[in-house]
Amino acid sequence: MPYKLPPPDILEAAEAPAAPFLQISPAGGRALVVEYQMHPPIEVLSRPLHKLGGARIDPSLKGRERQITFTGLGLLTLDGGDSLRVKLPTGGSLGRVPVWSPNGARFAFTVDADDGIELWIGDPETGRVTRLGDLLINDALVPMRFSDDGQAFRWLPDGSLLVHLAVDQGPPPATPEVPSGPRVEDTAGKRSQMATFQDLLTTPLDEDLFEHFGTIQLAIVDPSSGRATEIGPRGIYTEAEPSPSGEYILVTELHRPFSYRVRYEHFSRTVKVWDRAGEIVAPIADLPVSDEIPRHGVHTGPRRAHWQENRPSSVVWAEALDGGDPTQPAEFRDRVMRLEIPSVEPEHLLDIKHRVVAWQWLEAVDEGLYTEWDRDRRWRSTHHIDLTAPEKAQKIIDISMNERYGDPGWPVTDVRPDGSRVVAQDRSRIFLAGQGQTPERALPFLRTLDLFTLDAEELFRCDDDFYESFVGFASPARDRIITRREAPTETTNYFLIEPGTGEREQITHFPDPHPQITGVDKRIVRYRREDGVELSAMLYLPPGYRPDNGERLPVLIWAYPLDYSDPDTAGQVMGSDRAFTRLRGATPLWMLMRGWAVLMDAKMPIIGDPETMNDTFIEQVVDAAKAAVDALDELGVADRERVAVSGHSYGGFMTASLMAHTDLFAAGVARSGAYNRSLTPFGFQTERRNYWEVPHIYQRVSPFTYAHQITAPLLLIHGEDDANSGTFPVQSERLFQAIQGNGGTARLVILPKEGHSYRARESVLHAIAETVEWLETHVGTSPLTKNKA
Repeated sequence: MPYKLPPPDILEAAEAPAAPFLQISPAGGRALVVEYQMHPPIEVLSRPLHKLGGARIDPSLKGRERQITFTGLGLLTLDGGDSLRVKLPTGGSLGRVPVWSPNGARFAFTVDADDGIELWIGDPETGRVTRLGDLLINDALVPMRFSDDGQAFRWLPDGSLLVHLAVDQGPPPATPEVPSGPRVEDTAGKRSQMATFQDLLTTPLDEDLFEHFGTIQLAIVDPSSGRATEIGPRGIYTEAEPSPSGEYILVTELHRPFSYRVRYEHFSRTVKVWDRAGEIVAPIADLPVSDEIPRHGVHTGPRRAHWQENRPSSVVWAEALDGGDPTQPAEFRDRVMRLEIPSVEPEHLLDIKHRVVAWQWLEAVDEGLYTEWDRDRRWRSTHHIDLTAPEKAQKIIDISMNERYGDPGWPVTDVRPDGSRVVAQDRSRIFLAGQGQTPERALPFLRTLDLFTLDAEELFRCDDDFYESFVGFASPARDRIITRREAPTETTNYFLIEPGTGEREQITHFPDPHPQITGVDKRIVRYRREDGVELSAMLYLPPGYRPDNGERLPVLIWAYPLDYSDPDTAGQVMGSDRAFTRLRGATPLWMLMRGWAVLMDAKMPIIGDPETMNDTFIEQVVDAAKAAVDALDELGVADRERVAVSGHSYGGFMTASLMAHTDLFAAGVARSGAYNRSLTPFGFQTERRNYWEVPHIYQRVSPFTYAHQITAPLLLIHGEDDANSGTFPVQSERLFQAIQGNGGTARLVILPKEGHSYRARESVLHAIAETVEWLETHVGTSPLTKNKA
């Protein structure tokens, strides 16, 4: 069938352009204004792809599949808000988010052209852009990073670029017209209990294709001349990180044997330090295929190797002392090692009680912050350490992973002129930015924390009438900050603030994308589960609705279950009723424009011992759902007979479970879920046991087991190419067939070319249209819609 369109008023609002975002220069004073198309046309997703080792590779680009289309660039002067349009090249599209040079003198970006991925340089003074020679780059296997959006280049301290060049290896291996034999896999003695992945290698041809498209040439490129100097041999390099000194490069290279069981990140690999001529200076790790990692564990051998950002050329990494298995008793779980290049003998720095999950480095040499994760308590702790005296490490943050009200925030980082990223400091005080959740609403903040006294000082806190969050410092002097502010009647824009005086200047003026619903009434509602657990959700009321007229509405409840160790953190409020209501993608909030109320992000906590909490999953989500419906009834908003439920991924799983075990809902919409847990036998979400340890639990929590009890209409939507672990399209197909075979009412919609989330314009609009039609057919239209008619 052809793609559908939603009703005209929804279509008009859904087509509104996304608001641009800012990339602030490390030198301050300027920002790039990045424009993008959140949902490109289906043609973009329909480009031929190779699905290899967990990567989706566009063979014509020799690059990773594109998910968002970047459409334009501007330059904004932070003082005064003057703007300059960047004239982009014609005949191609912006590949990824641009990256500033560390000194702010240039910015670099890629252009997806017909013959591959081009590398371009921009001048922030003039907005003029220049292509670097005829170079083509390859970003097929570059991991996504916070700092550069997975770009296949890195700035070096001297202003040059370390680039992943595409190489000409001739035509790719051809698929034989006649198979040469069967697919065969063997196992003997291995215990590979890892998640169920999609897009894996399956044949020798896949291995050859992976090697063909993954092979690159590293090179250093002069941005003034465009001249490229090749370094080292060709290889399958996934990461190449320059040292803070710029003298060395930390290189990760994949090699055969590959694996048919895990994604490419876990293939056989070496980690080495090169000099700028491509000569090996020091080996760090030679790791085999990591396909026997214990559940919720880590691989053995060097892990998370990275440059110590406050030393010229020191590599730091962790090694598991417990075999990588979090269930094994151990006095210390990780050992931290360091290698000072050009030495080849690593030194033992310290042992850490729990699993180290993050390092951040301070400005002073050998000072840093490390964060460890206590799996048993579901707890994270951050320590301030001087590596010259590790025994004096001081704990500065100690908090439950679920704690919202007491979360002190996360350290803010700066990029220094040499490209190193360190925690922003003012003498002994570091800067922390956080969500600032309170029982009333989120009030984001920026504060400083003294590393020795642990005294905190607040520099900025969101006003109660807005939702405003810290974005970054306006300059290295840190005397002014950039924030992003919004309110129920005020679309998101950026502001320049002096924290000392409170003076502010609005520096962007992005328009309201859909004024027809601006100011929609929303409020945080609180209620209790039968066992006394406090719950909350954000209630949205449609335009034109007056609570005092006694009219009750159809309601859509949207939720996603989360795990908690205790009722107190489970009951904490999340979000802000002061945020701007932005309708985007396939959000359930589109039902507001059909006169429905929407209970958004309704709390569905699963509370208990992490080892056994899913034993009561069904009871807990049913009780939470009943509490939500009761609360809507008591508020006088809901027509109790016309309540629907919906969710995505684990929320889709929850939706099908509620449809199977309650009669609370007149209809449901489950998207991209997993409904038969025997197909995720080595754990799901945070479940720590495998299927063979507790088969009755896996069967009991599977909606597929109770498909005969799903009697209310259920719409199932799934992406045809869903690569998320566990949520294969067959999950929705089999549940649909089970409902069909038992005489139930269901509809299955498989969106072509879509993954776990829906990206193409046509897919998003179709998902909205299907949802509207399903709910209005099986639950009914709103009295507000009838009144309009």
